[in-house]
Amino acid sequence: MGKLDGKVAVITGATSGMALATAKLFVAEGAYVFITGRRKDKLDEAAASIGSNVTPVQGDSANLADLDRLYETVKREKGRIDVLFASAGLGEAAKIGEITEEHFDKTFGLNTRGTLFTVQKALPLFSNGGSIILNGSVAHWKGFPAFGVYAGSKAALRAFARSWVVDLKDRNIRVNVLSPGSVDTPILDPIGPQGKAYFASLIPRGTMGRPEEIATVALFLASDDSSYVNGAELCVDGGAAQI
Repeated sequence: MGKLDGKVAVITGATSGMALATAKLFVAEGAYVFITGRRKDKLDEAAASIGSNVTPVQGDSANLADLDRLYETVKREKGRIDVLFASAGLGEAAKIGEITEEHFDKTFGLNTRGTLFTVQKALPLFSNGGSIILNGSVAHWKGFPAFGVYAGSKAALRAFARSWVVDLKDRNIRVNVLSPGSVDTPILDPIGPQGKAYFASLIPRGTMGRPEEIATVALFLASDDSSYVNGAELCVDGGAAQI
């Protein structure tokens, strides 16, 4: 018996990395999963790698019309949502003094605004007692060079979770923030080997996390195992933000 037997889950930005690993694990634990991504070819590849019990819906989580189309598909096919992992996000470097309006709007538009409307638009379909997981980051705990805008966009999610727990208490919908540390995924490829070595050096064990290590924590937050965990931020970072 799986931890998510019969559950319907939505995972945004699930074409690679942590979100894709989470989608695979959710399906393995009995869930039916809807996944999103901007590029159809990558989205189709992701769905094929999951195999069964998955519906890919192409779209950009920063685009409200795309979110409407996502939830129309969920409503038509399953009629409800039990778990939402609002995972879509981006991180680009820009030091203070070099930050452009475009950089700010792009980062907050997806990471913060996109997450807010991903959650809000899901609520009419959400099952009472369901679980919402926001994809945060330990970047807002630490002072990483040139990642101030990214850190700010993720810090907002922590505030969202605190407020939404109260807003949704009558429906017993839990809202938690899963904040990964440095994880070896394609999103870090632009920083190169030297950049990856820097981030690995901040972790007590000396190596970055694996997507599967994030997925198991997402499963915990999605399942009844975390029934008494609400409004929390769980750092999954090998201890980097704690020292």
